[in-house]
Amino acid sequence: MSTTTAVALHSRRRRLIALFALIVAAAMAAAMSVVFTQTKAEAHGATVFPGSRQYFCYFDGLAGNGALDPTNEMCQAALDEAGSGAFYNWFGNLDSNGAGKTVGYIPDGRLCDGGGNGPYNFEPFNAAGDWPKTHVTSGATYEWRYNNWAHHPGYFDLYITKPGWNPDQPFGWDDVEKFATIQDPPQSGGPGHDGNYYYASLTLPERSGYHVIFTHWVRSDSPENFYACSDLMFDGGNGEVSGINPNADLPGNDSGVTDPDPTDPTDPDPTDPTDPDPTDPDPTDPDPTDPGTPGDLTCTAEASINSWGSGATVEMTVTNTGTDNIGDWMIHWLWPPESGITITNAWNTEISTMGDMEMASPSGWNASIAAGQSITFGFNVNGSLTSMPALDCIPS
Repeated sequence: MSTTTAVALHSRRRRLIALFALIVAAAMAAAMSVVFTQTKAEAHGATVFPGSRQYFCYFDGLAGNGALDPTNEMCQAALDEAGSGAFYNWFGNLDSNGAGKTVGYIPDGRLCDGGGNGPYNFEPFNAAGDWPKTHVTSGATYEWRYNNWAHHPGYFDLYITKPGWNPDQPFGWDDVEKFATIQDPPQSGGPGHDGNYYYASLTLPERSGYHVIFTHWVRSDSPENFYACSDLMFDGGNGEVSGINPNADLPGNDSGVTDPDPTDPTDPDPTDPTDPDPTDPDPTDPDPTDPGTPGDLTCTAEASINSWGSGATVEMTVTNTGTDNIGDWMIHWLWPPESGITITNAWNTEISTMGDMEMASPSGWNASIAAGQSITFGFNVNGSLTSMPALDCIPS
């Protein structure tokens, strides 16, 4: 049954690696031998403030053993209809060929899943109903946040339902209006962490009662687009959440009005939610001089595969292609849906799995890579593997 307990959002700064270790068994499909085909790497992320439906539903339903048991009725209905794929891949509500297309491409009633052209079934997340809600104040300024699991340039278009819209049916393009565009926002922390995110100062439009924000992330380096719907209750709240397990862990979601005083000279222009003031001395902003803050660090990953049909050995080489030393790294890739490829063992790395996503991180001793130097690690797989998908190397 849906709960109505309001819980204040709170910071969660633990790496996804720790969480993913709990869900590997439930997230992986049963292994089967099928032909592997090349696919490009995909970015990942979703709105964490105000929390999106797929974000809230996953963390509402996540049990201690990695199983899914949502308390929210709409989240449970989505799980019953579509299965666990969209939950374990909550950051993968995407269209590889979205290319910024909107009206005429994404049908009315299907905005929340971008028309359903991705590898996972997010269609149930379009349904009207009592989804988890973030309680906010009309016209207030908040810190908008979007998980930066994989970093890519681009912009975020934010739409909100119009006054008088019908909340009893899935909304269409005539029911929303765009109120903000956020271009290449800064990051708090680097990619690959559950508590890190893109952020921007966002002033909400004047509204009352229940409304929905639709977020459309358009990458500028790829036609891949991402979609998310966030449910808001304009009732004078300050970021509290209702309709989820009161003990749910909400990584990256701190809530709260960033600066409700419009006379504060250090606050960004409240009429321009897309451009945080770079001179703002807000102590929560990432310090660009902090050596732990990702800068222009770059790295590459290359794979050598020895395949024997029903399995393979993969040797990976990670190279620091930048001029500064790398203190940590992560290699990210995505198996094709239902590929049946499973990693059986690994060396010189820690590998975590979430659905079709794999993440390889250091064993500890090999986290640091000097400029121009390389490290190697490897793993064995079951399943037919002759070439690796595109690899994202994320340094920090």
